[in-house]
Amino acid sequence: MQNEMDVNRLYWEEAVDIHMRSAFYDVDGFRAGRCTLDPIVESELGDVSGRHVLHLQCHFGMDSLSLARRGAVVTGLDYSGAAVAVARTLAEEIDVPARFVESNLYDARAAIDDRFDLVFTSWGVIGWLPDLGEWARIIAHFLKPGGRFYIAEGHPAIHWFDDRPEAAEAPLTAVYPYRGDGQPEFYDEPGTYADPGAYLVNTKEYFWRHGLGDIVSAIAAAGLRIDSLHEHPVVAWQALPALVQGDDGYWRTRPDCPDLPLSFSLGAHR
Repeated sequence: MQNEMDVNRLYWEEAVDIHMRSAFYDVDGFRAGRCTLDPIVESELGDVSGRHVLHLQCHFGMDSLSLARRGAVVTGLDYSGAAVAVARTLAEEIDVPARFVESNLYDARAAIDDRFDLVFTSWGVIGWLPDLGEWARIIAHFLKPGGRFYIAEGHPAIHWFDDRPEAAEAPLTAVYPYRGDGQPEFYDEPGTYADPGAYLVNTKEYFWRHGLGDIVSAIAAAGLRIDSLHEHPVVAWQALPALVQGDDGYWRTRPDCPDLPLSFSLGAHR
C-alpha cells in the first residue's frame, strides 16, 4: 500500500502540466521577466546576490529561478519528477543557471551534499509534511554556521474556517480543529488550487494540520535561533472562498470583517 506522501506525489506529478498552463502561475509572464517572489518575501529576504540558496519543495522552480535572477546560486528540491524536469527546462529557456534535484524532502540528506547560506521555502508547503521535527532538522543540517532559514506560509488559523464554495458570501465560520492529532486528513476532490475546473485522474490528497506553535517549536528544537516571526492579515492565494483580492495581489478578509492572521513569515539562523 502506498504511503500518504506517495499518494500526494501522484497528484503533484499530474498537476504540473495543469499549473504550467494556468493563469494562476502565468508562466509566459515569468519567461518575459516577471518576478514570482511576492512583496513580503522579497522585502524580508533582502539581497540574495552571491548567496548559496536551497529552495525546498520548489514545485517547478519559478521562485527558485526568481532568486537566481537576483544573483543567488540556487538549488531547488522537489519530489515530483515532472516538476523538476519543467524547472530544468525553464532554466534553459530563460538562460538562468540553477540546479534542480528530484527527491522526497525527507531523503534530502542523501540527495544533496552541500551546505547553504539560506534555506528557503514558501506558500503552501507545511500541510504536505507529516513530521515537522525531521523537517526542521533537515533545514538545520543544510545550513552553514550562521546560515539563515526563511519561510513564508499560510497561517494555520486559515484552516479553522469553512472552505466550501458556498461559504464565499457568509461570515467566516470556524468549523475545523486548529491543530491535528498527527494523523493525515484525506481529501478526494477535482481540480487544483490553480485550476479548480481541471480534470485530474489522481485526485487523492493527504493533509496534515500543524499549529503555529508546532512549527516554531520544531525549528527551535532543531537548534536554530529564531530572529523574527511576523503574522500578516493577507495571504498570497485565495485560501478561503470568503477572501477578496486587493490591488496588491494579496487576498484578505472583506471590509466588513475584522483583520485576521492569514499568513506568517519566520526567519531563523544557525
